[in-house]
Amino acid sequence: MLSRLTPAIVVLAACPLFATTAAQPPRSPGAPGPAATSSETSLPVSATLPFQNPDLPTEQRITDLIARLTLEEKIDCLALKAAVPRLGVKGSPHIEGYHGVAQGGPSNWGRRNPTATTQFPQAYGLGETWDPELVHAVAAQEALEARYLYQSEKYARSGLIVRAPNADLARDPRWGRTEEVFGEDAFHVGTLATAFTHGLQGDDPRYWKTAALVKHFLANSNEDGREFSSSNFDERLWREYYAKPFEMAVRQGGARAIMAAYNAVNGTPAHVHPMLRDIVVREWGLDGIVCTDGGGLRLLVEKHKAFPDLPTAAAACMKAGINHFLDRHKDAVTEALARKLLTETDLDAALRGLFRVSIHLGLLDPAERVPYSTIGTAGTPEPWAQPETRAFVRRVTQRSIVLLKNSAALLPLDKDKLKSIAVVGPLGNTVLADWYSGTAPYTVSPREGIERFLAPTTPGAAGGASVNWVGDFGATALEAVRKADVAVVCVGNHPLGNAGWETVTDPSDGKEAVDRKSINLPPEQEDFVRRAYAANPRTIVVLVSNFPIALPWAAEHASTIVHLTHASQEQGNALADVLFGAVNPGGKLTQTWPKSLDQLPPMMGYDLRQGRTYQYFTGAPQYPFGYGLSYTTFAFSGLRAGAAMVSAAGTLTVGVDLKNTGSRDGDEVIQLYVRYPASKVSRPLKQLRAFKRVTVAAGATSTVELSLPAADLAYWDTTTHAWVVEPGPVELLVGSSSADCDLPQRTMITISP
Repeated sequence: MLSRLTPAIVVLAACPLFATTAAQPPRSPGAPGPAATSSETSLPVSATLPFQNPDLPTEQRITDLIARLTLEEKIDCLALKAAVPRLGVKGSPHIEGYHGVAQGGPSNWGRRNPTATTQFPQAYGLGETWDPELVHAVAAQEALEARYLYQSEKYARSGLIVRAPNADLARDPRWGRTEEVFGEDAFHVGTLATAFTHGLQGDDPRYWKTAALVKHFLANSNEDGREFSSSNFDERLWREYYAKPFEMAVRQGGARAIMAAYNAVNGTPAHVHPMLRDIVVREWGLDGIVCTDGGGLRLLVEKHKAFPDLPTAAAACMKAGINHFLDRHKDAVTEALARKLLTETDLDAALRGLFRVSIHLGLLDPAERVPYSTIGTAGTPEPWAQPETRAFVRRVTQRSIVLLKNSAALLPLDKDKLKSIAVVGPLGNTVLADWYSGTAPYTVSPREGIERFLAPTTPGAAGGASVNWVGDFGATALEAVRKADVAVVCVGNHPLGNAGWETVTDPSDGKEAVDRKSINLPPEQEDFVRRAYAANPRTIVVLVSNFPIALPWAAEHASTIVHLTHASQEQGNALADVLFGAVNPGGKLTQTWPKSLDQLPPMMGYDLRQGRTYQYFTGAPQYPFGYGLSYTTFAFSGLRAGAAMVSAAGTLTVGVDLKNTGSRDGDEVIQLYVRYPASKVSRPLKQLRAFKRVTVAAGATSTVELSLPAADLAYWDTTTHAWVVEPGPVELLVGSSSADCDLPQRTMITISP
């Protein structure tokens, strides 16, 4: 019952014994504060202590370890890493890893000289692949590189707790951090978050390669006022939408670490909300790390004003389930103990979760017992420097590209028929990193990718088409467009807003700490696209963005539009592969792209039923959720369910035939949506419940089967506070987007009483 999860906050008497430093803006969710360290020096330890014995039960080992700690050591272990030098207990710091290990980048993650690591498309682009197996492999590569950096004597940096995936939902395109998430749909995001978690943690039954720390719990999708705002919605939306991807990552993905959000949920700050202990820990079974966001403890006092001082706030956090502080916590927790707001028993209970994660990571075990211990040893190759890694990033980036429009059939280009190409715009000759990027070992810009694609493959052969790049949208650029056989106009956003913290240079830009005030393509870019088409109708618009962009003129009048996200080191190569037809695009949008702000409810409206996402949006979007074109065409037929009736505990197999009716091999994403025509409660207009990306040869037909557990059709009953699979009819709809599924491929099944 949601009302049970939103009690009033009891503010205890103030006792200002903890002096704080001057307030600083939160560096980022999860940004590490100074880690407290034990005053004890490292001493040799006998290898016979019970906590060091990997053959003893985990809980017995943890009990033994905690019993050996001083009170100061216990408090210290609540910081960034649970390490006890005196006992030889290693801990692991956190790292960022939405789309590659971050040890460098614009935010200087790791606080040392940058270390190169593989950089994939932003999480938003990974979502547009609609490919859980690919996302799993991306996370596995990240885990390999994190282990390598952590265990290598050459580097000895990074960490094994990865702050990813972000399982929040892109309910509004104005949200500044849309780039961090996979999309707007809970099932789609939950499926990819589960895959990402599996990839980070690996397949060994006992040890994890790295630990996935899922963030930010819960309903964190506004930046303006995030330190004190409240996300308000009812119990059903809590269960069915906002919490669902997190639940999937924990229950299906095996995540055992989660980060609380800055915001409040229905008036109660997430850091002290009973949902952490009552649902995440007790119901879902997360028995590892529940951590604050960076600076979250301080914000409870300074911004939410929920507590009079830090000791009281720290005690409330721990009582709610927090056991890990990314904040200056030591004095606050020490004072809370002195004032009997906390007991040492509370600390002991909190530490168990931290040490469970350490044991999963093999940090308390002999190296020979840990299957990942040889990663990074002398002589092993740097994983980010391998040719197969570069090829993999290129493939991921190819699969993330979405073809939005090709009405003149300009694409794919035939390089043998071109003499000149103009590449125009600042984004045409750069690859931009975002706040959570690392430092790529190299980058390939759109211009470079096109030049490489056109370069002669035989030494001494005649050159291909010339490539002329102009890095602005002025008269010279327009003249280059006019003279070229084909123009590639690169437009979009700057992922850092082209400015410092909490600042952007254009109202359509957004990032952490800044929500967008416009969703339109900046006027100078839109105007140049219009003039470019007037000068040369053989113009391709390449939209590089990490959120939906409204294109008032281009969406209607431009003939050719391609979308991809920032940050991939192989951005230019993958784009060229698509433009010239070496790869047939198959990516799909993961968010509803509105035509204008007029189609959106107020930013702080967290009630989806007021017209948010494809589930409740009733207007005509610029592009619907799940949309994306191909250089070939597909036809669906023969939609069938394995049975006309299924029990509430059963699973249905849904089949459909997919024919490639064009002349090129290509990918299609089969999307299965459902409707509930006779439901006793309000349900979405449609809900995604299965999807699969498949490759079909030209002229061939593929029979695709999708699994549909009846449990996935449940709604949350607010009377019984339980999931209910409602007896009655359910309509199944299959298509290539949320709008296309209204075409005739549909059938009806019945859930038996």
